[in-house]
Amino acid sequence: MHFSIPETEVRSGENGSTYVAYNIHVNGVLHCRVRYSQLLGLHEQIKKEHGNNLVPAFPPKKIFTLTPNDVEQRREQLEKYMQAVRQDPMLGASEMFNSFLRKAQQETQQIPTEEVPLEIYLSNGQKVEVNILTSDQTEDVLEAVASKLDLPDELVGYFSLFLVREGVDGGLTFVRKLQEFELPYVSVTSLRSSEFHIILRKSYWDTAYDSDVMDNRVGLNLLYAQTVSDIDRGWILVNKDQHRQLKSLQEKGSKKEFIRLGQTLKYFGYIKFDPCVTDFPEKGCHVIVSAGNNELNFQVKLPNEQMKEGSFKVTRMRCWRVTSSQVPVVNGSSSPTPGPCSSAKCEVKLELAFEYLMSKDRLQWVTITSPQAIMMSICLQSMVDELMVKKSGGSIKKMLRKRHSGPLHRSESQQAVKSPPLLDSPDPNRDQIVKLSTKLSSVSLRGISASNSANDISGNDFHGNYAFEGIGDDDL
Repeated sequence: MHFSIPETEVRSGENGSTYVAYNIHVNGVLHCRVRYSQLLGLHEQIKKEHGNNLVPAFPPKKIFTLTPNDVEQRREQLEKYMQAVRQDPMLGASEMFNSFLRKAQQETQQIPTEEVPLEIYLSNGQKVEVNILTSDQTEDVLEAVASKLDLPDELVGYFSLFLVREGVDGGLTFVRKLQEFELPYVSVTSLRSSEFHIILRKSYWDTAYDSDVMDNRVGLNLLYAQTVSDIDRGWILVNKDQHRQLKSLQEKGSKKEFIRLGQTLKYFGYIKFDPCVTDFPEKGCHVIVSAGNNELNFQVKLPNEQMKEGSFKVTRMRCWRVTSSQVPVVNGSSSPTPGPCSSAKCEVKLELAFEYLMSKDRLQWVTITSPQAIMMSICLQSMVDELMVKKSGGSIKKMLRKRHSGPLHRSESQQAVKSPPLLDSPDPNRDQIVKLSTKLSSVSLRGISASNSANDISGNDFHGNYAFEGIGDDDL
């Protein structure tokens, strides 16, 4: 998660006086407005709970009225403070910090605490309606959805809620995974657009965990629907022969076999991002990035129109970072260079950069410019977390759902790893790729009603018609 305070506002208080509000943005979107005194109160609570040694420096009080320069200096200091707290494994995951952000989010959007219905989408487009409180946090909503679907408690941790934006063509853009510091109802309604909704999707990467999910009827149905949907979107690639096999399995109602065949297909379990820009292998290259199988996959279009494809393994990333900047919008399009935004409409420019071990003793920074840079970073971090749990012999069921960003460092022993070619030309012998929705209509999600009843998915007749120490390539 990327925290920033890009702007301040002068607002009126209850007694007619004015005060400076600091707008806290998460992933480039306004999360809440807070006063200096509120953040000072949070700081004092954190100090009392964790002591002075752990807590980052907080900007001091001022005796006299703040000048514009003072306000700007304080804004920068508060931004660094919030980022430092969030990036600290203990402070950023604390209930004290997260509850402060949830309360501030609710107060900023002026949404009272009351019971409301909330629609959660499944991968096949079906909606499940749950009754929640507007003040319910992400984990509460996830558990409510699981209960409505009759998904066992031991499988809840295998799934997460994601905020997505649906395009006119039905394509989905994954904005972010909903976090513990936000209120899902407030997050989605505050966007004030029917394009945005919340979707339930599996949250792990290792396909070995699919067996745990498929042992349960509801888990099997959810995973089956996701597999069909990903093929339908073109996220999973199938050739003509695989297409025929999938059709045969669907007609037999062999969901497990359908998923197992899906596991052998290219990009199974990946999240595909919208087209964006990268500086690898040269600046200004258009690229489609996909995250999965402990890697970022690049499909790059070079300036000479040649297509190249390759992958960056998370175990070979020394560290990564996300940066944001305010870019003026000139004549309806973004200016190529950042500049002042005081008198112009601005948009947030997000970049994900990672330092990659290209070969022995050669590290290189690779940058991706994309509105989904934060989501990419979250994917990388969750891959690291999952690999660390696996390395330590732990279980995904007990894995903490809390994620925090920040650089992770590779041990010296992991530096000398032979690197395969990063970008290759696509295989000319690969069969033509077909979309399951156009060539395999019987596997589309037919027969699924658009009702809010959970019976469709819990019943048997459901049919889907940053590198880190201690882990190297040999551990994968």
